[in-house]
Parts: sequence; C-alpha cells; structure tokens
Amino acid sequence: MIAPFDSSADAPHTGGMDDEAPPAGITTDEWAATPRTVRQFIRATLTVIEGQQQQIAQLHAHVANLEVRLNQHSQNSSKPPSSDPPSAPPRPARVPRGRKAGGQPGHLRHDRPDPDPDQIDHVRDHYPQVCPTCHDSLADMHRDACAVRTQYVWELPVVRPEISAHHYHTVCCPGCGNLVTADRPPDVPVGAFGSRTAAAVTILHGDYHLSDRMLPRLLHDFFGLPISLGSVVALQQTGSAALAPIYDAIHLAVQQQDRCNIDETSWKEAGKRRWLWTMVTAIATFFSVATSRNGPALRHLVGETYSGIVGSDRHRPYLKLVAGRHQLCWSHLNRNFQALVDRGGGLGIWGTDFLALSHLVFRLWHLFREGTIDRPTLQAALAPIQAAVHRLLSQGAGRCSLGLR
Repeated sequence: MIAPFDSSADAPHTGGMDDEAPPAGITTDEWAATPRTVRQFIRATLTVIEGQQQQIAQLHAHVANLEVRLNQHSQNSSKPPSSDPPSAPPRPARVPRGRKAGGQPGHLRHDRPDPDPDQIDHVRDHYPQVCPTCHDSLADMHRDACAVRTQYVWELPVVRPEISAHHYHTVCCPGCGNLVTADRPPDVPVGAFGSRTAAAVTILHGDYHLSDRMLPRLLHDFFGLPISLGSVVALQQTGSAALAPIYDAIHLAVQQQDRCNIDETSWKEAGKRRWLWTMVTAIATFFSVATSRNGPALRHLVGETYSGIVGSDRHRPYLKLVAGRHQLCWSHLNRNFQALVDRGGGLGIWGTDFLALSHLVFRLWHLFREGTIDRPTLQAALAPIQAAVHRLLSQGAGRCSLGLR
C-alpha cells in the first residue's frame, strides 16, 4: 500500500531522501529537484512494481513446472505406460535385427520326450477295418506290414480328496474313574486340511498369483475340495510360518552377493499403504514389504555392511549409497534424457547428446548379450562413451537441478 502524502512538503529540500540514489533513468539533479511527495510516490510505485514482477516470475516458473508435469508420460518419466494420456507419443518400435520370426538356426528343438514303458497306464491297439481302395474287409488282418505308429496322449487323472477320519476315543480310568480322551498324534494336522493342501494353497497364491477368492473355486472345481475363504487364508499363514527360515536364508544369501538390482513400488496390506521392496541377484530374488520407502527400509533390505554394486533408479535414499558402488539404471536415465529433450533449448540439446550416447550403450550391450562381442571388447568400446559422458556432465554442471527420477 502506498503511504499517504504529506501535502506540506511539496518543495524540494535536501534532508532525508535527498541523500538516496535516484531510480534508474533519473539523474541526480532531476531527483534532487523532485518534490519529496513525488519521490515518495515513485519509490512506493517502484516497490509495488518490483513485487509484481517477482510474483509474475514465480507464476511463470510455476506454469513451466506444471507444463512439464502435464507433458510427462512413460517415455520421459517414471509413470507406467498404462497412465499415458492419448496425447502421449507412440512407443518407439523395436529396432529390427534382421532375424526371421521363430526358432533361429542352431536352435535346439524342444520335443516332448516319450514316456518310459512303466509310466504308460493304458495301451490300445487300433487296426484298420476296411480298405479305402477296394473296400475289402480287414477285420481279421492283425499282422503288421511296417513299423507301428504310436501316439501318446497325456490326460489329467480324475482327482478326489483323500479323506482320513481320526476317531478320538474316551475311556474311563479304572483307577480313579476319570474320563480320558486320546490326544492328537503329532502327524495329524490341527485343522481339517493336511500339509499337501497347505502347500498347494501357498504356492497357488504366492507363485501363481491366484486371489484368495479364486482359490476356493479352483480347489473345488478341479479337486472336489470343500474349503472356505477363511481356511484358505489360515493355510497361507501356516505356509508362511513354515517358509520363514527359508525366507531368512534367502535374505542373507542375497546380501552376500557382489551385485544386485533394487527397486520399490507401492503396495496394499490390510487396506493400508505399504511398499514392496525387491533385491534381485544372480542366485535369488528377495521381496520385503515395509511401511516406508526411506533409508531405514533400504538398510534393512541390503544390510548395514553391504559392499557390492547396487543398481537402482535415482530415488532419494539410493543417492546416499557409495557413488563408486552405485550403478544408475540406464532405462530410468533414458526417460530423464527424453524429458530434457522435451523441454527444448539448451537443456534439450544436452539431453539429445546424452540420449545418443545411451543408445550406443544399449546397442553394445545387446551385441554382448547376443554373443557377437565378448566382455573385453564391450569394456573397450564403452571407454570412450564413458569419457564423453563425463565431458557432458562437466559442461552441464551448475546449469540446473531438475530432481528428475
């Protein structure tokens, strides 16, 4: 707000604001000759204009950030492809590698092996009945004229539950007259279902990803097993308790590997938001559900003393890993580079250069995976690309801090 004017101070004077430097574009003599109230008005007006300019600059920056967020899609951010708007560019087609579809030359056929004779349950011999040429009867001709053609047919057996009845008898003690009922033997389960049923429920839910409500239907339709939703959940808990020592052993094994890939994603557990963490190694993959996606959850996953190489995206907790043992995911970097390209300007040129180098890295990696080049050749070819990346990083240092992930 502009302060009220002092009408008694119209004449120029040399005190107070006279000593202040004049605004840009006004000479010192012109400023000294300006009445005090006018100078006061000019100062207040310039203050208001400066504040408005700051607000406009903030709004411009806010609009620019909103436009960047609005233009995000699966190719320039971590958003999944299922969230792409209709305006998103089509996903790039795979680069043809000059190979025909189907099995490649030298590819071994995957034929179904013939069963062993002791595995065959039924044998049926089929003989022709009528000659298709002269229509003579062949019903009595059971002598083979050439090798017998054999067709093996695999069929699922008719499965019905195996039901055991355990009768717990109660007798009267002749010594004291007390009624004594037999105890449950250790090999008899507590509930109505045995260990094989518990194992089937556990693997169908955990490995084959059948829902809790679908499991009772499948067990009833295929095996005639009457089981409720509550029993399915209880058997899963039984299976989880039995697998706990194996789960801990896998966790310890992956923490002892020299390299791993780590990621996390949102998860629901009992209606509450959780985070599913995964640690992928050459020998095993470990999953863990945590209440957060921060540093403590990461340290629980990899351990406090992990000394291997960690591959990940640029989520904040990962940035605290030792730089020399932290490999950034190139697929995530590609999306970041594409986001820079989409921004245009100097950052767009910078992102284009990075994107070109990234395409070279992936091309070399595919050649290595196909067996066209060996690992020493791969490492030698990556050396100049690594140097080019360092040059681009040094050129772009201090340009901006986008915080892209």
